Amino acid sequence: MKDLGAISIPHTSLRPPPDISTPLRAALTPPPAMSASLVLLLLLPLVSAQTFGWGPCKTPEVQANFTLEEVRRAQADPLPSPPPECPSANRPCPRLQFAGSWYLVEKLPAFFAPGKCIRSNLTLMENDTVHVTSSHFFFDREWRFEGVLVTPDGDEPAKLAAHFFKFVPSMPDWVLATDYTDYSVVYSCMDFFHVFHLEYAWIFSRSPSLSPETLRHCEEILDREGIETSRLQEVEQDCTDVPKKSFSY
Repeated sequence: MKDLGAISIPHTSLRPPPDISTPLRAALTPPPAMSASLVLLLLLPLVSAQTFGWGPCKTPEVQANFTLEEVRRAQADPLPSPPPECPSANRPCPRLQFAGSWYLVEKLPAFFAPGKCIRSNLTLMENDTVHVTSSHFFFDREWRFEGVLVTPDGDEPAKLAAHFFKFVPSMPDWVLATDYTDYSVVYSCMDFFHVFHLEYAWIFSRSPSLSPETLRHCEEILDREGIETSRLQEVEQDCTDVPKKSFSY
């Protein structure tokens, strides 16, 4: 048999194929507008049960002269409820306190706060944070979870931030109005790329219910800030018939 000898392969045939990863990556990367649309589609089941709006979050006015420092001082000198009127200029009014128990009486839809008998207890800590213990009844069981409230900006102490779960960013928890002894109105909002937002609002009471006049006053505060009050849901506070099973998370 004739010896064919070694086969010589031209050097050029060993060149690697052209790198197409960069143009391919560019072709597969959606533009920013498409990214926002994709996120919206993925969140659609969640959004449908929330209060949705286009554009960035609102910036409503918050409670004036709201300080956690005042709360800490007041805890050592409990405030009667309701507070007496100041008897004279020489005797100062009792200090108000935001800490303590609050019952949720109305809310905008929120996937993380289902059920009934929703209640929060606030305790001021030494490091100027507020420890929060919240509970609600859902599926015949009491669910409890804990978190903290902090003040990111000392110049605006009513603009609190709430942090409840690991790996979940904190959420704004703005106190729009409170008289400390009867009601408080709290607002929160989640902003998605300034394209759309989900907003939440809560009306709390020191007792399981508010008078119709006070409740209407709280709703007017939200309405004045452009927050949709037509979607407010009443929160039932009668849980005497619920089994005493609990679950903490």
